[in-house]
Amino acid sequence: MMNKFSLKFLAIILAFVAFTACDNDDDDVMVKDKLSLNITGLEDLGDDYAYEGWLIVNGKAISAGIFNVDGSGKLSKTSFEIDSDDLNNATAYVLTIEPSPDSDPGPSSVHILAGDFSGAKASLSVGHASAIGSDFSSSTGSYILATPTDGAGNNENSGVWWLDPSAGPGAGLSLPTLPSGWKYEGWAVIDGVPVTTGKFTSVTGADDSAPFSGSQAGPPFPGEDFLMSAPSGLTFPTDLAGKTVVISVEPEPDNSAAPFLLKPLVGMVPADAVDHTLYNMNNNANATNPTGKVTR
Repeated sequence: MMNKFSLKFLAIILAFVAFTACDNDDDDVMVKDKLSLNITGLEDLGDDYAYEGWLIVNGKAISAGIFNVDGSGKLSKTSFEIDSDDLNNATAYVLTIEPSPDSDPGPSSVHILAGDFSGAKASLSVGHASAIGSDFSSSTGSYILATPTDGAGNNENSGVWWLDPSAGPGAGLSLPTLPSGWKYEGWAVIDGVPVTTGKFTSVTGADDSAPFSGSQAGPPFPGEDFLMSAPSGLTFPTDLAGKTVVISVEPEPDNSAAPFLLKPLVGMVPADAVDHTLYNMNNNANATNPTGKVTR
């Protein structure tokens, strides 16, 4: 039988053990803080892709939340609970486009926005070195109407080629080199329907497809003749005078058959356009580049 002293001593020991256990449990509890997003200019990626944020902590990418964007550009979620140590130690924020669902725990190569933290905030841009690396503000473009795959003098206003005839011919585009995860794509908007001219990474080489061209070889530059296999609702050959031509920047893999939100160059083809005449495009980057801030 225990005496009163023994019972009192045992109670003290048990209380100490309980306190120590509680104190250890507190040490294991992860403290979280909020990361807030304020981003404009993103677009709906559909059901198969989503946006994912990443914090760069000691050179390692740590997921900072997944969200979608609706047709009006509204983010499905703008506030995320993040481990406070990771949040406080993060030097940068990177936004990527990811498959949905995604079996890879790391970031994809499709980095669209990034920014370095300065205090509690990071300003995001496509031009950051951890995003696309350029804001396309210095990009230029010029093009001619011609149909080289149909022979000389045939349906000449039914094709567009980004080349300069006076340069030998030479390149009609001046564009920055894209990082992995991105490609350029040309478009002609015909009666309101954007029709691809093909994807490319080099302005002095043929693009990767020629779905509407004729049987003859085209020049080694991006472009397309609209001569056959017209999309539903359109008729080829056509006349591109009065239409619009566009250079977009597309994620790879691509999330849509339509042009992506990044459209750095746009050209309104003159209503009286003449074939083999060089026409300039307008720089449209500031109007289509997404921007934003993150706050921790």
